[in-house]
Amino acid sequence: MGTKQTVSPKQVAGGNAKARAKPKSDTPPPSPAEESLIKSKPNGRESKSRESPAEANTLPPQKSVVVAYVLWLFGGIFGLHHLYLHRDRHAFIWGCTLGGYMGIGWISELFLIPEYVRDANEDPRFVKAFVAKLQAFQRPPYSSKRFVGQVMIGHLFGQLFAMAIPQTVVAGLDLSFLHWAIPLFVSLGIWLVGNIGREQGVWWHCLLAAYLAYPARFLIYDETYSLLLTGLVSALTFDGISKQWRRTPPRRGRPVERSLKLTGAILIYCTFWGSFVYFNGTISDEDGGEVPIHEALHNFLASAWWTDLKQALHDTYNYAQHHGWYETWKEVFESMDVDGERNSYKVLGVSATASQAEITAAYRKLSKEYHPDKVKDEALRAEAHQRFIEVQQAYSVLSKIKSNRRRKNKQFQDDDAIVL
Repeated sequence: MGTKQTVSPKQVAGGNAKARAKPKSDTPPPSPAEESLIKSKPNGRESKSRESPAEANTLPPQKSVVVAYVLWLFGGIFGLHHLYLHRDRHAFIWGCTLGGYMGIGWISELFLIPEYVRDANEDPRFVKAFVAKLQAFQRPPYSSKRFVGQVMIGHLFGQLFAMAIPQTVVAGLDLSFLHWAIPLFVSLGIWLVGNIGREQGVWWHCLLAAYLAYPARFLIYDETYSLLLTGLVSALTFDGISKQWRRTPPRRGRPVERSLKLTGAILIYCTFWGSFVYFNGTISDEDGGEVPIHEALHNFLASAWWTDLKQALHDTYNYAQHHGWYETWKEVFESMDVDGERNSYKVLGVSATASQAEITAAYRKLSKEYHPDKVKDEALRAEAHQRFIEVQQAYSVLSKIKSNRRRKNKQFQDDDAIVL
């Protein structure tokens, strides 16, 4: 008899494990750039641990090229298409400059919107092209468009803050020392433009460079050139030291979070403009002199016209408390004389209860009196002609109103006469 072979359990388990093992793939392993991009994608299999499995395997909400172009066309100068594509920094810049300095940047985006949409959708074509850039360039290459944009926005923010500093003493304080914060806002503008899209960089590099270049203002007395030099040095520092690829897709914040951040930035921007207008703005008076706006506003609030208006509003509010808002609005609407009836009675010199015959008689009398052919004095002829026109218009208004009322009254009487 032949000998019986026995197989140990370990051998069986080992054989089964080998049988269950998947065959090796011939696909080469991903490059370091591709691996880092896959790990960073929200829909990758190696996403961060704080994301749930359902969130890790879902693509971001897909954006439409058509919608992006519609928003670009009708609200592009305010950055609506960038808000739609989650490019909030870009949208804020467009809102501050009305489409990139009066629409120049807005027009230049005509053929770039499809690329922006592919970026927002994490389209495979965009990812493949971006990975190729990562493999070809260790750092983002120089872009003249982005560099010029950084310098221009940095100069704008610095100049705006400089204009917002009060030039006069406010509440006993001389605030001219605030000019040392100008490099701060120059660097903010440069950092903001530098962090748009798939490029990023740290802020403190360009902030330090801006402060190192800022003392040149004491050598260059023209503030425009000193600000330009500060922006150039800061932008060159950002481009040469800070700039790097944004390997992770830009974070998509919640709508409330995005709204709060964008609203806060817009309010700060508008506050600087308001400070400039209020403290440093001027208006011309009747004699051609310049009056600061804050003084003009103070004088206006102390004027008799504003006092009377404020009292009228107070009386209207008290009247509404006793008679109701509907009756108050009715009284206000009637006092506005939108149909011109009250003024027409005044022009013709008749009462509000005058009949059509009395109105016609007054009209004929005044027409003869103010007819240009009846006035012999050349100095008074122009005034008489204007008065003649007012009489003609007043008679036309009252005749039309009277006619409409007679027609309505007749229709009402006819309806009452119907017997069912």
